[in-house]
Amino acid sequence: MRDFQFPGRSPVYATRAMAATSMPEATLAAIECMRAGGNAMDAAITAAAVLAVIEPQSTGIGGDCFVLYKPKGKPVVAMNGSGRAPAGATMEALEAAGVKGTPRNTSPHVVTIPGAVSAWETLLQTYGTKGLDAALQPAIKFAEDGFVVTPRVNFDWSHTVDKLSETGATSFLVNGAAPKVGTVFRNAPLGASLRKIAAGGAKAFYEGELAAAMTAELRSRGGLHTEADFAAGLTASQFVTPITHKFEGRDIWECPPNGSGIVALMIMGIMDGFAHGSDALDPIRVHRHIEAARLVYRDRDAFLADPAQADVPVEHLLSESYLSGLRNLIDDNHAMKRLPTPGNLHKDTIYLSVVDSEGNACSLINSVFENFGSGILAGNTGIFMHNRGLGFRYEHGHPNCIAPNKRPMHTIIPSMATKNGEAEYVFGVMGAHYQPMGQSFVIGNMLQYGLNPQAAIDLPRYFPYAGKLELERSIPTRLRTALAARGHDIVDLDKPHGGGQAIFIDHANGVLVGGSDPRKDGCALGY
Repeated sequence: MRDFQFPGRSPVYATRAMAATSMPEATLAAIECMRAGGNAMDAAITAAAVLAVIEPQSTGIGGDCFVLYKPKGKPVVAMNGSGRAPAGATMEALEAAGVKGTPRNTSPHVVTIPGAVSAWETLLQTYGTKGLDAALQPAIKFAEDGFVVTPRVNFDWSHTVDKLSETGATSFLVNGAAPKVGTVFRNAPLGASLRKIAAGGAKAFYEGELAAAMTAELRSRGGLHTEADFAAGLTASQFVTPITHKFEGRDIWECPPNGSGIVALMIMGIMDGFAHGSDALDPIRVHRHIEAARLVYRDRDAFLADPAQADVPVEHLLSESYLSGLRNLIDDNHAMKRLPTPGNLHKDTIYLSVVDSEGNACSLINSVFENFGSGILAGNTGIFMHNRGLGFRYEHGHPNCIAPNKRPMHTIIPSMATKNGEAEYVFGVMGAHYQPMGQSFVIGNMLQYGLNPQAAIDLPRYFPYAGKLELERSIPTRLRTALAARGHDIVDLDKPHGGGQAIFIDHANGVLVGGSDPRKDGCALGY
């Protein structure tokens, strides 16, 4: 139990249903959906759509999503809602257009066809009790009537003013600056676009007026996209077989590549072979976790790609023989000198967890990658195009090299832990490349150190990047000193690492326990 004389959050408890998201309005929309008879899938898509309006820097219908769903008494299913590169996106075409190396983050060449809307509709048709029309109604209201700008949304928005100015998305600035905290921001064009989708389904996004507007905007900036690319996106989302690995006696579930859930499973697999004490911030535990991540992220950059166009050795990477070999490379007293080289960091995403009264559980993550994605606003649609194409490697011969109709390596990874065939933890940590590190940290905090979801999420975070060890300012001095003594080159962060949500399903007591990250503006609610 936490010390009530110190600032902090208590976990949220309920007996019937629960939702945890990064904004209170989205959490409440999910709860209201379930109270009105909707299930966990209905509630999750409803909340995701609300977040696409009120947290525009992090997510939107111009982005992608991945989902894990556990129907009560049935196996876990996975949805890959990530889009593909245009049919004309070859290295030769990019080089002919003057692109050298990785394109700029505001370039049309880093815009893949958004997959979220296709995934939402497919998920609702398969597992929901309501349609896309009903799921979009709360989001439409927030777009048309406005939403209040909260502190974290303003913080991220303020760091993106230059991008929005550069791309001409000045309708998202107020006198050249981000909207102030506590002011109301309206996005009527997005409301109109959502109304079109509500009336016509996902087809209204991938064909017709909206697709034409998105294509025209991208082509006006030199993009290779065609309306045929968008039309193909209507059916691009697909159910895939989730991957799993044992950790502390549970089955941990992730979406398979092109998602990077395998990275989280590999880190957990390495850590599962170490004995652990009772302190989640014990320097040995943290040092081992950092070193494990360095090794696994190195492998991510070498192997992870779209399995439809490259061989990704999933079974080998998750084998105990391979993981034990990595584990044996870790020296408890010294940091490795050689580090992996991840891609760009500090991107934005939303994650949410929902459990309904029937025991169905949904773990969903939706993203435009960087703040406001590419910053490209598609005409008068209110839709920002993401820049997920930054997940490609722009190197001839690399497994993850951009190619026609190919999916990039993806950072967004929902997760779930089951025990005896039933969902026990529904969790995720947003934050681009940090996500596998964050996931393995949070689930380890709960399963190995006995922390409740809120306490597990609250703990200060760390992440190795490009030869440095990034620490949140809340890291205790004793831990900072111990890590420096092992040779880690420490730098302080100017913004926190990620944000997470988690729900623990306590089957023994018939109780749901939820936590929501204080690094965001959201909350968990239940009834």
